[in-house]
This record gives sequence, C-alpha cells and structure tokens, in this order.
Amino acid sequence: MLALAATAAHGQITLKSPSWGELTESDRRVLAPLQSDWNNLDGQRKQKWLGLAKRYPTLQPDEQQRIQTQMQEWSRLTPDQRNAARERYKSLKSLPPDKKDAVREKWQEYQNLPPDKKRELAAKAPPPPSKPAGSARTPAPPQPARTPARPAAAPPAPVPPPLTP
Repeated sequence: MLALAATAAHGQITLKSPSWGELTESDRRVLAPLQSDWNNLDGQRKQKWLGLAKRYPTLQPDEQQRIQTQMQEWSRLTPDQRNAARERYKSLKSLPPDKKDAVREKWQEYQNLPPDKKRELAAKAPPPPSKPAGSARTPAPPQPARTPARPAAAPPAPVPPPLTP
C-alpha cells in the first residue's frame, strides 16, 4: 500500500517531458522557434508550450502570428534575460488591479506608437544591469514590511500627578 501511495504521489509530481523528436509534426511546426532549446526545458515548461500548441489551430491568424513572433523573440533571449522577464512577469502579476490597469494602459499607448518612435525609445532606455560572468545572483535586499494604513491613535490620556500620603 505504501509503495502504491509513493507511486501515485510521484505520478502527480512528474510531468511528461517529451523530447523534440517525440512531438507530433503539428506540434513541431507550431513550436519550431523553440527547437534548439526544447530538450533543455523542464517538464512543466514543455507542458505549457504543448498546451499552447494544441490550442494554436483554434486561434485567429493575427493571434497565431503574435505567438510565433513572441516565441522567436523568446528563443533569442539569453538565460539571464529570460529569468529577468519571468521576474518582471511575476511582479506585474502581483500588482493590485488598479496598478495593473495603469500598466496595461501604458503598454497599449506604447503599442500604438509608430515603429520609429519605439526604436527611439528603445535607444534611450537604460541597459539592463550586467553581471560579471560567473557571478552568483545576489538577492535583492529585504524590503520593510508594509503595514496597512491605520487611523491615527488618540493621544494618550494625561497622567495624573502621583498621590502623596
């Protein structure tokens, strides 16, 4: 019984991680920009990409093109750039709804700019901080915990003078 439980638990943790050659022709066509990295991806990432490949035929042509472009751009990123992108995504995902809306609005404004203006802005953007080769990633310093705003406390009551016998 214990062996069965361990096997069941192991089955829930282990994700199918097919090699590039094990993918269907259709999946390979959709995921072609990821071919050079595919066999180095972990099972969870492969499953996410395979889920996208399965949905791909149902998407509108413009959405398919957007996804292909994003995969091509992603495949050109270095591992450090990918990690930075993942961190940005996580931080954006944890924003409160009003801040998310503001970010979306700014992004939409950027998307509506003409290509030459985008290039101009990209040229002005400060380069991402670079690390010397082989250096360990240093964690960000801990931030002080934010406490929710509280109403101002009433001033302390005056202390009466000591009683004398």
